Amino acid sequence: MIKTIRVMLIPNNKQKTKLFQYANTARFAYNWALGREQENYKNGGEFISDGDLRKEFTQLKKTEEYAWLNEIDCDVPKQAIKDACDSYKRFFKGYSKFPRFKSKKKSVPKFYQDNVKIKFTDTHVKLMLVAGKGKATSKRNQKFCRIRLAEHNRIPTDCRYTNPRIKYDGLNWYLTVGIEYQDSTIVPSNEGIGIDLGIKDLAICSDSNTYKNINKTQKIKKLEKRKRRLQRSISRRYEKNKKGVSHCKTSNIIKREKELLKVVKRLTNIRQNYLHQTTSEIVKRKPSFICMEDLNVRGMMKNKHLSKAVQQQSFYEFRKQIEYKSEWNNISVIIANRFFPSSKLCSCCGNIKKDLKLSDRIYKCECGNVIDRDFQASLNLKIYGKNVLKQQSVV
Repeated sequence: MIKTIRVMLIPNNKQKTKLFQYANTARFAYNWALGREQENYKNGGEFISDGDLRKEFTQLKKTEEYAWLNEIDCDVPKQAIKDACDSYKRFFKGYSKFPRFKSKKKSVPKFYQDNVKIKFTDTHVKLMLVAGKGKATSKRNQKFCRIRLAEHNRIPTDCRYTNPRIKYDGLNWYLTVGIEYQDSTIVPSNEGIGIDLGIKDLAICSDSNTYKNINKTQKIKKLEKRKRRLQRSISRRYEKNKKGVSHCKTSNIIKREKELLKVVKRLTNIRQNYLHQTTSEIVKRKPSFICMEDLNVRGMMKNKHLSKAVQQQSFYEFRKQIEYKSEWNNISVIIANRFFPSSKLCSCCGNIKKDLKLSDRIYKCECGNVIDRDFQASLNLKIYGKNVLKQQSVV
């Protein structure tokens, strides 16, 4: 199996300049390839393969106008052209929307680095053709440049790497790389778990473990308050410096926007970290299966009173983490039908209470069963998962 590891880079000023140069070249090559495909399609031509476009791009680099492309590693524009062709194919196959041109202001700066031309030590990463302090003139001193890693011993040094990508998120540069690990052969035999996701609490498990909603903590509320104040401050400054229809961006606005970006990044990191801790803790209990409900998140987002809370909970990210972490540990993941009445079904007698409201937090059945609504939903999901596994074993 291949696991993806992301680590933050700490480049110096010259390295930052070169990284942005690489990212801009990748964006230029992507837009050039997409433009050639569109032009060819309008003229009635067939799809141009990425191999032909790469040959054409190599000839383009020999002209005086585009001589600056020779300062960049050839693998960066080649992979960008391949990505553009892949996105174009996916559109015609109906897998995705029509690919857009990458904007210099709005698109995320990122590029590909060949896995052969990347080397790791405990503290640094060596990238090909990223010039450091000295000028890269000859082939010998163009080979590698050492960039510091924010985390030591994070990435193993004695393995093969796949699809290395370098990305800038507005504050820091990150390196993402895939590493191949041996598949786990241990099959968990503990009792299965049913998980009910909610807004009051993030996850309620059938084994009586409850994970609270981190968005209700004081830390998150303070950061959200600071985020709102910064947004209002930036909006007022834009209106104050407005010149006719256009807005003027001053140095103070740039400073405020950077502060806002840091607060947003902080909030995202806290929520992501909590999700990873929660999902890892569930998987480490090594249940034989995990059963979850297929939630209609799009429909829940239409409720204006709950949309923000649903968005902050990141239900899809929780499900995605459970799925790939379970796959690593040979745990079966069962997704219950969207219309399965997990909350309305009594876990004792099987009676369905059709008049159950969202405000009813305690489930009271005619058979005398009095239980928390969310906990009962997790018990019903656990029973659902057991029945699915029995049917599979019979088949």
